[in-house]
Amino acid sequence: MPKAAAEEHEIAGHTVRLSSPDKMIFPQRGFTKRDVFEYYLAVGDGILRALRDRPTTLQRFPDGIEGEMFFQKRIPTRGVPDWIRTAQIKFPSMRTADELSPADLAHVAWAAQMGTVVFHPWPVRAAAPDEPDELRIDLDPQPGTGFTDVVATAGVVREVLADLGWTGYPKTSGGRGVHVYVRIEPRWSFIDVRRAAIALAREVERRNPAGITTSWWKEERGERVFLDYNQMARDRTIACAYSLRANARATVSTPVTWAELTDAEPDDFDLKTVPARLARDGDPHSGIDDVAHDLTPLLEWVERDERDGLGDLPYPPDHPKMPGEPKRVQPSKDRDLKR
Repeated sequence: MPKAAAEEHEIAGHTVRLSSPDKMIFPQRGFTKRDVFEYYLAVGDGILRALRDRPTTLQRFPDGIEGEMFFQKRIPTRGVPDWIRTAQIKFPSMRTADELSPADLAHVAWAAQMGTVVFHPWPVRAAAPDEPDELRIDLDPQPGTGFTDVVATAGVVREVLADLGWTGYPKTSGGRGVHVYVRIEPRWSFIDVRRAAIALAREVERRNPAGITTSWWKEERGERVFLDYNQMARDRTIACAYSLRANARATVSTPVTWAELTDAEPDDFDLKTVPARLARDGDPHSGIDDVAHDLTPLLEWVERDERDGLGDLPYPPDHPKMPGEPKRVQPSKDRDLKR
């Protein structure tokens, strides 16, 4: 069959070209590049709420999800439309990159045209790239646990947030995990916000230590849900709300209400079902920008934990060693512990 001709679409006042629209992106479901492109247009309001003005890493699959994949952190200075906006971010090494910073839906569509399947925004806005405005709580199931355990853990997270007087917004990860987002005032550094995330995670863990853990080392987690506090470290990102995931089912990281979360089945949220759901029910995250919370109570918990002998926890292995960080040595291999 001859290839479908390239198309031009007028989106948010810009012309976006869609080439090779019949290229297969999700072969097991039969979803093409046009399907991905049209999906992102259909969930435009929702995904822009998650992406607008955020430096965003693009997870690209030019030949579909079964082909080569790469993460694009730098937008080239040539060969892109002159209306594309970028924002400069600093990596832990303090090197910089100009990442895509979506200002409107045309930016999302352009990225989809470039083979982007998954959008990974930073928890900052372009105007303040070193001060997060989004606290991200990542609930990660471990071997022997499942989505039911993650949902139960999310319920404990909600209780702790309620004690703070905060509102959290849950979404599925697109897999078996759950993310809970909280808007915060952009006044603190990545280091401060990460320490606040640790303090929050420790409080959640205290309420169900048999089922929840903050242990960085897998050998210590057991059959418990892991609260991945390192998702708040600089340069760590999570697939955003309404982003597709690169799996055979073409699932979507989907915002849900707290009531829905209890009965949710993550595989039901996919490229075909989510646009209709959003059009019918609206976006459960529509109010996420209404209130930005003061991080001070969590920073007071940080001080409390330090007085009790609970300091910092390990950073990811690719992150520079940080002041006050404990040794990055697996406990079973730590010679000092064996003495």
